[in-house]
Amino acid sequence: MASVVLTDHAWPDVDVERRIIEAAGHGLVARMATASEAQVDEVVAGAQPAAILTCWAPVSDRAIASAEPLRVVARMGVGLDNIGVAEATRRGVWVTNVPDYCVEEVSDHAVALAVSWLRGVTPLDREVRAGKWNPGGARLARLSALTAGIIGYGRIGHRTAEKLTGLGMRVLAVPPRTSKPWPEPAQLVRFDELLARSDVVILHVPLTPETHHLVDTDFLDAMKTGSVLVNVSRGPVVDTAALLSALEHGPMAAAALDVVEGEPNPPRELVSRPNVILTPHVAFSSTMSIVELRERACQEVVRVLAGEVPRHPCNEPRRD
Repeated sequence: MASVVLTDHAWPDVDVERRIIEAAGHGLVARMATASEAQVDEVVAGAQPAAILTCWAPVSDRAIASAEPLRVVARMGVGLDNIGVAEATRRGVWVTNVPDYCVEEVSDHAVALAVSWLRGVTPLDREVRAGKWNPGGARLARLSALTAGIIGYGRIGHRTAEKLTGLGMRVLAVPPRTSKPWPEPAQLVRFDELLARSDVVILHVPLTPETHHLVDTDFLDAMKTGSVLVNVSRGPVVDTAALLSALEHGPMAAAALDVVEGEPNPPRELVSRPNVILTPHVAFSSTMSIVELRERACQEVVRVLAGEVPRHPCNEPRRD
């Protein structure tokens, strides 16, 4: 029987994980709903697992190196920024993810955040709750007269473009690096052209060294006057200090963010701004997507422990 460590989870129980892992003849070690890097290091070193399931907790190089039987680290999500992928690769350990479980949810959320600002849903709700009833003061947009720009035109970006097009908006996108053709419905343009033309800029990029603080002062200065930034990717893609300055001085008008630097304790000066909409990193979430995520991540673990190749490998482990 192999041991499988679940480092953390964003749901109230571990019934799905236990059912799948134990049905395959393995044991599940699940002690924490949230965990720091040090806690994960300690649990992994003690349990000596053959597999690690992780949601958001950091799985460090140290943790990976300490588990002699380790064969797979399965990310319960898409991004890999919380996993020591290079160390896993060096040690012959698979890293997997579930790349397409929340395409509908994240694209829905991106559209919802954009529309909540453009049609005044969130700011007007705040006004009414504060006792202010002023329909004459509303300054709302006609969506079909606007242009959206998508940075990160993969599965989710493409689906977002389809939904925005359905609302009548023109959609621009930076050409994706992948060779997979995604030409429609977005018009592919240069980065600088996208920023200059877009009333809404939506971020769908992973967090990598190249995208860390991609949205900096230069990026924000190049945005269209009165535009809105939507981030449903990762918080550190946006430089918070630069964003706060742009929200105060322009040219952008607002930001709608599902992710921020410093979460779950975002800066108060950002939270308190009236031209910011915030949700707590839930773009991926729905009743259906969470069940699918949990099942598929566990199935990857079972697959690897049975000696099979994972369906969604994120690395090519060394085989000495």
